[in-house]
Amino acid sequence: MKIVVIGGSGFIGSRLVRSLRGGGHEVVAASPKSGVNALTGEGLAQAMHGAQVVVDVSNSPTFEDAAVLHFFETSSRNLLAAESAAGVKHHVALSIVGTERNLGSGYFRGKMAQETLIKSSMTPFTILRATQFFEFISSLAGPRVNDEPVRLSPAMMQPVASSDVVVTLAAVVLADPINRIVDLAGPDKFRLADIVAKALAAKGDAREIIADEQAPYYGVLLNDQSLMPGPDAQIGRIGFAEWLSQPTSNTH
Repeated sequence: MKIVVIGGSGFIGSRLVRSLRGGGHEVVAASPKSGVNALTGEGLAQAMHGAQVVVDVSNSPTFEDAAVLHFFETSSRNLLAAESAAGVKHHVALSIVGTERNLGSGYFRGKMAQETLIKSSMTPFTILRATQFFEFISSLAGPRVNDEPVRLSPAMMQPVASSDVVVTLAAVVLADPINRIVDLAGPDKFRLADIVAKALAAKGDAREIIADEQAPYYGVLLNDQSLMPGPDAQIGRIGFAEWLSQPTSNTH
């Protein structure tokens, strides 16, 4: 099977490419570095020639509202048009749990625009929405500034290991399209402020974390439903405590 991974040199994409190649598939790791640019359309037709599946794990290089929307709308339109011309049978996209509940954020609006374009296209699809990755939990505290306290939302979340995201994505790629959204979350539930405190402590960062319901998350205020997966979500294998015990966890 020929599979094109858009964003194939990135954090998730590079590992997905290795996994699929390990299964004996022909995989194109498509990114601007390899001459394939979904935003401009460069190289798309050639990359997709003979492909059965296209996986979009690309991400906007900036979080500025207008730029994010432009990135996801333009790249998705270009991808879907090229897929239609090439006869691609399955479009797989990685998105975010809670997208429709957090549209006060420009980034989430961009992801919603991407999902809407996918669902309205003629290409059969599967959208995998994942919760926040363990690897990025500590970054939610922001940069360290004179050890000042950090205010974070106490909203519930159910983050997931990126390795479980890769495993689940690979399974989705090799399955038939289902033309709907699937949620993926980790096995454990946390208060956002609490898990960030645990992640910082594991790095030796002793900053005080203050739970504040008015603290924004990517520009939006959260409640206990904002970031939580649906009742039929797939659940990853690796818990946060297990992930923290791994030698590589504190390198992120």
